[in-house]
Amino acid sequence: MFREKNIRKRQFVVQPDFPVPHRYYVKKGALRSYVVTEDGQEHTIAFAIEDWWITDYNAYLYRQNATMFVTALEDSVVMQLDYESEQKLKDLNPAFDRFFRIAAERGLAYQQRRVIANLTLSAEQRYLQFVRQYPALVQRVPQYALASFLGMTTEYLSKLRKKAVSADK
Repeated sequence: MFREKNIRKRQFVVQPDFPVPHRYYVKKGALRSYVVTEDGQEHTIAFAIEDWWITDYNAYLYRQNATMFVTALEDSVVMQLDYESEQKLKDLNPAFDRFFRIAAERGLAYQQRRVIANLTLSAEQRYLQFVRQYPALVQRVPQYALASFLGMTTEYLSKLRKKAVSADK
């Protein structure tokens, strides 16, 4: 059912145009999902650290090829679970069905908050909100990945970080 897998930094577990048979539970490490535009610009969709799940959910659930990348930001250990095993777990034990339903509901609520923040908050407000909500994550993800997640350039993120540091002094 679950299979432990070691993933090296920069190793891909999901790539566009390939099937997505697994979702990944992060035991140790950090991963990132992202898309790349035709002009080569990366847009971070999500991060996952310990006790979080990650995959290309659309491809995983609908048995389609991936449209995004999922890669390790640091050496990581994940538990991979394939779609068929997940369905068997849910059928055999209602607690697993409830667990995955609650995880999906929380994921939907998170995505809704993110869309609203992107539509209503300034770039600086989005950064400050992210720092408040995920202080440990700020230290672990590369600046380029955080900037693309927040919808800003790395240069602007650098200015915001310097501004925040000087405000703390």
